Order: sequence, then structure tokens, then C-alpha cells
Amino acid sequence: MIAIVKYNAGNIGSVTNALNRLGIENKVTDDPEELKAADKVIFPGVGEAGTAMNYLRERGLDQVIKELKQPVLGICLGMQLMCSHSEEGDTECLGIFDTTVKKFPATESMKVPHMGWNSLSYESEMQNSELLLTNLLPESDVYYVHSYYAEVCENTVAACDYILPFSSVLQKDNFYATQFHPEKSAGVGEEILKNFIEL
Repeated sequence: MIAIVKYNAGNIGSVTNALNRLGIENKVTDDPEELKAADKVIFPGVGEAGTAMNYLRERGLDQVIKELKQPVLGICLGMQLMCSHSEEGDTECLGIFDTTVKKFPATESMKVPHMGWNSLSYESEMQNSELLLTNLLPESDVYYVHSYYAEVCENTVAACDYILPFSSVLQKDNFYATQFHPEKSAGVGEEILKNFIEL
């Protein structure tokens, strides 16, 4: 069973629908014991970093998430909250990935938020059987909606370039994360969800 973390952020419905389409049993919960007992955990999110972190801390979910031993997948805001700090609301985050989340700088030619299809960039030798990108081609297109980005760091598995390079996929130990929305990324996103389910 896959547990989906229930907290003060949107997009849970689309993740649930994507798992249902794949025939994967799932449950939306903020119960620490249910999260610990799940085979895998998905930490989704669309929203504001400070508000979301406050919700997690008030319920002790910040510590629960950091201490999970099974595979955990952060999506969009979920990924950003797994980093060390976010400029959004000057927010201290979970610190799973040692990188900072910053706001895209405004430019005359490129809009913020970064919204729509863009590619994943990574070296094919970075892949192994434990990564989310198994069986995917470099430069596969996925769907993004975000105004803040995680800086490239030692945990970056794949990057994307929009205004500047940023982390598109992060991995450290049992923690995985995507800035894009796999549940909205058609066949490529479905393959990534399948790879996560099979970890």
C-alpha cells in the first residue's frame, strides 16, 4: 500500500487518480503510524512553503517524514520541502537534501512561474536499477508548474534549464523527489511512477 501524505497543500487528488489508474492501492493520511507502516510514501504538494511546513510541524509530521525508512517520493512542493531552506516565506525545511530553494529571477523574455512541458537532462551513466529514470530516454519531456526551484547539488539526478539550471530529480538514500508532476506527465510520468512502485 502507498500512503499519500495529507497536509495543507493541494494536488493530492491528481496523485490519487494516477495511482488508481495504475491499479495501485493507496491511502491519503496524516497518521504517523500509517505512514510508517506503508510500503511506500508519496509526499505531494502544490502551495506555499511556510504554511505547509507549519502544518507538518504542528502534527509532528516533519520528524516522521525524515525518519521514514521505505522509499519516499516528493513531488513539486513536496520536493522543495525536502530541501534545507526555501526563500518562499524564508522557510526552514526538512533538510533531507542539502540544497536551497530559490525563486526564479524575473526576465523580460521568460515568464515566472515555469509552467508547461520541459525536458529532463541527465547523463545516461547516472542511471541504475534504483533510480526513477530507469528505461527513460534523456531529454524526455515532463510537466512543470513552479515559481521556485531547488539549486543543483550532489543529490541532483536530473536537471532542467529554465532561466537557469535547476534540480528536476533529487535522490538521497530512500528519498526521491521530482520538481515536475509525474501524475500530469503522460507516459513518461506514468513510467516514473511505475519505477517508484517497483523500488
